[in-house]
Amino acid sequence: MCNLYASTRMRSETVRLARAMRDRNDNQPPLSAVFPDYPAPVVIRGEDGAREMRDMRWGMPSSKKALFDAASKRADKLRAKGQSVDFPQLLRLEPDKGTTNIRNTASPHWKPWLGPDRRCLVPFTSFSEPDQVGGSLQPVWFALDERRPLAFFAGVWTPWTCVRKIKDGEVTCDVFGFLTTDANAEVGTYHSKAMPVILTTPEERDLWLSDAPWEQVRHLQRPLPDGALKVVARGDRKDEALPG
Repeated sequence: MCNLYASTRMRSETVRLARAMRDRNDNQPPLSAVFPDYPAPVVIRGEDGAREMRDMRWGMPSSKKALFDAASKRADKLRAKGQSVDFPQLLRLEPDKGTTNIRNTASPHWKPWLGPDRRCLVPFTSFSEPDQVGGSLQPVWFALDERRPLAFFAGVWTPWTCVRKIKDGEVTCDVFGFLTTDANAEVGTYHSKAMPVILTTPEERDLWLSDAPWEQVRHLQRPLPDGALKVVARGDRKDEALPG
């Protein structure tokens, strides 16, 4: 599961490569680390059909079952302390920091967000996976090459009202996540479970943001070919190297 990535190219370059017409936050500095529930830029189709870049929080709505199970555990702890529990209210206010990665696109939970109006591009220059194969769990950073050229994850997004943090209560915000798939050789050496779905060509990006139904874009949920990625850093929770 990819829960850490960097996007260190200038936003103007992202706008140009994604052919976005608008950027709602063009003064944001490069991001050497993006963590779950933090804001990051994504490219969507606006209401008028034109592409625009805006900032959203990383983490799509979790499943009802996941929230129910979490609320049930919290209720059990409160009951064990002798406290009364209003479970419907507890469930409504159960914190949901979101689901960052979407693998099972056949799940009914994800189907509402796989259509044209909820697909997006998530710009990145490198992404990190923990070294689970070696057992160290140290971050291993991958990019298309040492220069860290700009690329895009195949993402989905939605407006959402939920409790992200208990102290903040209910909030309404735009949230995003991106698809994952089987790991290719480079990622699988360290993290055999999965890798993000990466779109590397204008044709792939155009298809992902097109009016095509899910059945016509689902083939993009595939790993990059073996040899398409390079290990560019290890050990740090940030990738602060300047792109070449």
